[in-house]
Amino acid sequence: MDAAQQDATARARELQRSWYGEPLGALFRRLIDDLGLNQARLAAVLGLSAPMLSQLMSGQRAKIGNPAVVQRVQALQELSSQAADGRVSAAEAAERMEEIKKSAGGSVLNTTQTTASTGAPTVRRVVREIQSLLRSVSAAGDIIDAADTLAPTHPELAEFLRVYGAGRTAEAVAHYEAHQS
Repeated sequence: MDAAQQDATARARELQRSWYGEPLGALFRRLIDDLGLNQARLAAVLGLSAPMLSQLMSGQRAKIGNPAVVQRVQALQELSSQAADGRVSAAEAAERMEEIKKSAGGSVLNTTQTTASTGAPTVRRVVREIQSLLRSVSAAGDIIDAADTLAPTHPELAEFLRVYGAGRTAEAVAHYEAHQS
């Protein structure tokens, strides 16, 4: 790999970090490990071709262009955390992965994915849905530019755009929780 390719890959991974909270290679490897998948199976569940998954993982491509695929990634992240901490068995995870594979995306603030204890969507899930929507509309740099334009007259809206459109998920979760009454 020459220097230009290395620079392009580094830029793609940095964009992935701003859009998805981390480079997709790390995110997808965690899903593979936590859910006992291989790359071909992960690609099938997400609705991506194996070469496209590989390009996203390696940083040859930066963005997932299909919002339904982004929503499937988020659903798998939630399932992965449940499988990793033992809240979901391997059999339940396999069953849920089939449901995720068949999903077409659905509503942006999908409240059908709920916590077992309360029946309410998790804060992280809601935040990731908001982030996904904003990031499917525009790149992080453009969202920051829009926030800068709005800041003098609408500082709260500018903050929202910065936190959810270009910030890390942990920051957005803290913002969300701080603004709930």
